[in-house]
Order: sequence, then C-alpha cells, then structure tokens
Amino acid sequence: MSKVSIFEVKTPEDLKQFVKFPMDLYKNNPYYVPSFIKDELNVWNPKENPALSYSEAKQFLAKKEGKIVGRIAVIINHKEEKELDIKKVRFGWIDFIDDREVSKALIDTVIDYAKSNQIDKIEGPMGFTNLDKAGMLTFGFEKIATMIGIYNYEYYHQHIEDLGLVKEKEWVEFEMNFPKILPPKVEKFSSLIAEKYNLRVLNFQNKEEILPYVKPMFKLLDETYKHLSTYTPISEEQIKTYKEKFFPMIAKNYVICVVDEHDELVSFAVTMPSYSKALQKSKGKLFPFGWWHFMQAQKKNDRANFYLIGIHPEYQRRGVTAIIFKEIFVRFNNMGIDFAETNPELEENKSVQVLWQDYNPTNHKRRRTYSLKF
Repeated sequence: MSKVSIFEVKTPEDLKQFVKFPMDLYKNNPYYVPSFIKDELNVWNPKENPALSYSEAKQFLAKKEGKIVGRIAVIINHKEEKELDIKKVRFGWIDFIDDREVSKALIDTVIDYAKSNQIDKIEGPMGFTNLDKAGMLTFGFEKIATMIGIYNYEYYHQHIEDLGLVKEKEWVEFEMNFPKILPPKVEKFSSLIAEKYNLRVLNFQNKEEILPYVKPMFKLLDETYKHLSTYTPISEEQIKTYKEKFFPMIAKNYVICVVDEHDELVSFAVTMPSYSKALQKSKGKLFPFGWWHFMQAQKKNDRANFYLIGIHPEYQRRGVTAIIFKEIFVRFNNMGIDFAETNPELEENKSVQVLWQDYNPTNHKRRRTYSLKF
C-alpha cells in the first residue's frame, strides 16, 4: 500500500497546487462553487490579508503515488488568544480524496503542529476570522453552494468523526420561496415601527452613495454579534480588505440601510444576487469572461443570498426587522427574485433565525466545526 506523504507549501507553485486542488477534486460536481483563484492566493499574502499580521499560518499538501490527494491549512490567531483567552489551532482549507490514510495524515499534521506550539486543542474547518468561510457541510450535499459557503463531499465528516473529532459548533442555513404578497402583519407593523421611532430607509441612487455607510455597517455588525462567545471585533484593516473584495459584487438595490432621525445607522441588510452559477462558469477566473457571467447574474437572476444583517442592540426587540423585510420584499419582487437563501447562522443564534419565521423557511443545509483536545 502506497504511503501518504505530507509536505509544507513553500513555493508559489506549491501554493497554486494548494489553491487549485479542490477544483480538480470537484471537477464534475454540479454543487461545488469555486472561489476566484486570485482571491485564494491573496489569502496567504500578508500585503493582502491583514489577519496575517496577528496570525501564524502554514499550508500543507498530501501526496500519494505521486499525485496531490489532499490539502489543509493551520492557523493560530493570536488576537483571538489575547482578546478571548481562547488558545487553539484552527484548521481549514481541508480537502481530500475518499481515502482514510489521507484524511488521517492531514489531521495528524494539525495535531503535530498544535503540540509543537504547546497547544492542546484543534478546531475546524474555519478561517482566520468570523467573516471567513467556516463549517464542514453535514447536510445538504445536493444543494448548490453559495459564494461564502464551504462545499464538501459527504464522506468528509464521516472521516473526521472516525478520527475522534467531535462537534464544536453548528450552523444552519435556510431557503425560502419569496412570497408574492407581503404578509399583512409585516406591512402594518413596518409602518408603525418606522413612525414610532422616526426611522427611514435610505434610497441609494448609485453604488458610490453606499460607500460612506460601509464602515458604520461593520461597526454595527460588531454591536450585533459581540454577545456571541466566539466573536472578535473587526479591525480597520479587515474592513478595508472586505470592502475592496466584495464591494464590486454589490448591486445598489440589494443593500438596505435604515437610519434614525439623526441619520445614524440602526439596521442594515446586505443581500446579493446568487453568484453561484456565475462562479461555476468562470472556473475561478474573472478574466477573460468571468466578469461577463457576473454581470449577467446581476441583471437577471431569480435567486438572492442574504450575506450580512446588522441591528443595533437597542432596536433588536423593537420590530425594526419588519422595515428591512418590507423593503426587501418590494425590491425582490421588482427584480423577479423568487428564492432567497440565508448565510450560515450559528445554531444558538435564535435572534437571527427568528427573522425568517414569516417566510416558511426550510432548513436545507447544516454544517459544523469539529474539535479535538489532547
């Protein structure tokens, strides 16, 4: 039986193999959605990824019979350790063929790395921060992935569990057939809340008008989720990076901002047309034709994805979400959106999940991180 060898990514060529491996592994899979190759390469560039300024990271590839058969990355987030007193090795970017020797060799690599750094816990799959992709898919393998969701074969979690790793955190995702008629109570409640608290929805005439609200959105995101045990605040450098990465993909009609009488942001929702099929057609490259598929997805699409929702704590129990959803309803209907899909939400985060209760949501995907202490 051929032995699995593990080697650390050291050269630009190694890194290209690391980034492209899943594209080969899922070449004929209709549900896998590739990332842009350039974006994936930039993840490991300190000039492009501010998280590397406070994190240690290494990438590894697995070989068997002369072929690349797996990959994995290890991360120590020192900011997480300092601010939350959480000391662990994160692992992510884990992909492997259906071979128990390969998956074991990859996880053993993470364990060895943790031990060499006097750390007794590993957890993954996850990235550097709360806004990176996280969670191994455990349900929903026959649903097309979203741009920010990890897709993996069903055998992944079976291998991981057999290696002794246990569930650490669970995420749920929901799919909705967007209604053609707004529920009367949402219509009525929206108007009452807006009048009671002097709130209004901003109407952006172009994308540039959204820019002044990007930083307040991220600050409001901090306020919304700071109560979660694993949440770390978003740095100024990260805000800049995420803005540069995702702003080009945003369409003005998909961003809803609610402000108070002093024009202070109290709630927002960032949705996007589904770019899943566009990413599949682009095969990880924006040029020469990938950009065209993205433009088409913006112009004509019957599916949208929720990406970020923020609500100031003072307004979380005051029905402000009714204003957001009324506005989303109007815009989605005008644009011909029939289906909407949420981003992954921590199973414990009931305050977010209750937002969808009036729209008959179906829990169509589940994912989790796995951990091991030793």
